[in-house]
Amino acid sequence: MNHSATRPSIWAEELDDLLRAVSGAFLFGVPLLYTMEVWWIGTYVSPLRMLLGLLLTYAALVALNRTAGFRAQKQTSIWRSLTDSAEGLAIGLLISIISLLLLRRLTFDLGLDTLMGQIVLESVPFSIGVGIANGLLNRGGDDGNDGDAGPGEQDGPDQPAADPSAAPRSLWRDTLADAGATALGAIIIAFSIAPTDEVPMIAGSLSPPVLLLLVAASLVISYIIVFEAEFGAQEKRRSQRGIFQHPLSETVASYLISLLLTALMLLFFQQLDFSAPLNQWVSYTITLGLPATIGGAAGRLAL
Repeated sequence: MNHSATRPSIWAEELDDLLRAVSGAFLFGVPLLYTMEVWWIGTYVSPLRMLLGLLLTYAALVALNRTAGFRAQKQTSIWRSLTDSAEGLAIGLLISIISLLLLRRLTFDLGLDTLMGQIVLESVPFSIGVGIANGLLNRGGDDGNDGDAGPGEQDGPDQPAADPSAAPRSLWRDTLADAGATALGAIIIAFSIAPTDEVPMIAGSLSPPVLLLLVAASLVISYIIVFEAEFGAQEKRRSQRGIFQHPLSETVASYLISLLLTALMLLFFQQLDFSAPLNQWVSYTITLGLPATIGGAAGRLAL
């Protein structure tokens, strides 16, 4: 009975660690995902170099798991560090495959060597992101004093009554703070990608169903980073005030902000103009929207 009672918490902890690993991978690895030089190098890299890259990445993960890692509990056992590093490398490889497939960089007409080369090269930054997941953003625990008191609650009998007019001001202030943090994070990540040839190259290969999948992936990854990966003071994050403060509505609103900024960045760099057809606007914006949304999620966490 005791064992069955503890299993849900063990599995829940394992799921949290996995989601944190995935979040760290995307936060660190997504810029190189939009780098065509990595795709091209992957077409001719030799199997020996692939193996060497995997070995060096694994060695780096072993070192990182001794200090950062992706698990909430620090590992003191060298054996656990070795197994966690193998798991981190596997997560990096899996995310690399899924991401390259989603962006249509992997197709069945490519040779096996080319497929493996691109997967291995892209897996390196994703795997490193897994290894430094706990270090990317502060994972400080929730402050019990902050989390216990809801909006408008008093800390003691001697505290003055809350000003009713302060609630609307706080609501708008928190909403604007979230929007500003989303905008800042989106610009930091996507601004350096917007002027590159990778955006039209990727967008031109995406069909409408794949674009819808990319929208869904952007929303899911953003939600996981902010609300499921246990970065920072998560309970305080969930209880924060704001017009769109429910996790789902905040995720959608932040995605729309990221898309708007993406369109403006593409205009700024003359990747789009007002004479371009609507389908080009949609495909370019959604393509760049993935890294912008990931940056926006990081910006909200850093708030």
